[in-house]
Amino acid sequence: MAHDVVIIGAGFGGLGMAMRLKEQGIDDFELLERADDVGGVWRANTYPGCGCDVPSPLYSFSFAPNPEWTRLFSRQQEIHDYLRRCADEHDLRRHIRFGCDVRGAAWDDDAQLWRIDTSHGPRTARVLVAALGPLTEPALPDVPGLADFPGELFHSAQWRHEIPLAGKRVAVVGTGASAIQFVPRIQPQVGSLHLFQRTPAWVLPHIDHPTGRVQRRLLRRFPALGRLQRSAVYWGMEALVTSLLRKAPTLRALEVAARLNLRRHVPDRALRRRLTPDFRLGCKRILASNTYYRALAAPNAEVLSGGVTAVRGSTVVAGDGSEREVDTIVLATGYGVLGGPAYREIRGRDGRALTEVWEDGIEAYLGTTVAGFPNFFMLIGPNTGLGAGSMVYVIEAQIAYVLDALRQMRERGLASIDVRAGVQKRFNEELQRKMEGTVWTAGGCASWYLDESGRNRTLWPGQTFDYRRRTRTVELADYAVRAPAPLALGQPG
Repeated sequence: MAHDVVIIGAGFGGLGMAMRLKEQGIDDFELLERADDVGGVWRANTYPGCGCDVPSPLYSFSFAPNPEWTRLFSRQQEIHDYLRRCADEHDLRRHIRFGCDVRGAAWDDDAQLWRIDTSHGPRTARVLVAALGPLTEPALPDVPGLADFPGELFHSAQWRHEIPLAGKRVAVVGTGASAIQFVPRIQPQVGSLHLFQRTPAWVLPHIDHPTGRVQRRLLRRFPALGRLQRSAVYWGMEALVTSLLRKAPTLRALEVAARLNLRRHVPDRALRRRLTPDFRLGCKRILASNTYYRALAAPNAEVLSGGVTAVRGSTVVAGDGSEREVDTIVLATGYGVLGGPAYREIRGRDGRALTEVWEDGIEAYLGTTVAGFPNFFMLIGPNTGLGAGSMVYVIEAQIAYVLDALRQMRERGLASIDVRAGVQKRFNEELQRKMEGTVWTAGGCASWYLDESGRNRTLWPGQTFDYRRRTRTVELADYAVRAPAPLALGQPG
């Protein structure tokens, strides 16, 4: 099957790309989705308490507003329902191939197109868009004996709802964004909860609340109010970004709020010391909860320090030497960043896979294109993550960049564009210079934002409006171009 555009992934990125293609009159595209439904991370993650930590008005497409959010911070099911509705209302399902694994994709320089091998047969595409999401593959810790644990073992991203936890001795490994949400949900039902903590997190009070019927009615009737609300949330988040970039006094004020949140819910001083971070707020992902600390202070819960060093039969050994016999282990150990299997199978002009090109460090140009991979675009690529703010905003900026590339290729009759290696190199050198001195690199912690060399390959070191400005148009001088094109994108053959 031959298409103008093939998109891998039907989460926020893939669906948003497809919606905007249709708006531009480009109908010859296909979405390849390995699961049986749309939604990406919001389809896959169903652990108790799963929800978004970005306010709903900003965590949705600006071109598909939703006045029906029932909370300021939406829960997983509501976000999944929103994405399914987007697919239905924009007639995207006829473009989607569910249960379709991408086994390989290689650039054919002679034919100037991508040859894609899938479980549904071969495809060709003039343009390949990888909307894989950066957090798709659960990261499993390398702990001696873990694989031989005789009880129930699962990752929070693959929650096994059929396993009863009532009355069980449960070990939770990890204290990140997922654990913050599900620990308070399971603590009241388990017999005992043992939280194996490597590093405590800063946890702010949560400002979530339901949205009333009157508010939703007003948003439906007056769409301008929704745009105003979205703008207010956006600029509030950007103010926080400014503090993270400059380690402003605002961070100290937020640290005070987090300490007060801890003191309010944890009366035991020894436990408070164990739960108090020794790094600046923002160095790791900022979390918010009004129930996490309360759950850990409950009589059936405890916090063990130093993470997990070994599992011996049913016994889990903590870094501080403590041992606990448990029935179930829940891993809240995050994801492999940009580690999806598809990246290992996407091969550029010289035959090398993306992961081979990235052996010395993951990088791209504007987090979207990679030298040596013509007509290839990533959504949420390297250095497009946010320490605060909405990834949907970044996705929209990248989609606009891809659309402008398609427009210019069509108007100029170009077969392919390929970002110049020197342009990509200078851009990434600029990124790392800007990253110096930010709380993410100088905040005193070791986070998943940093790679093995200590470089931040994950976050955008600036304001998101600056990123949107830089991705507004494609500067063809930054790219090596080939012409003529065999078929103008978006035009009938």
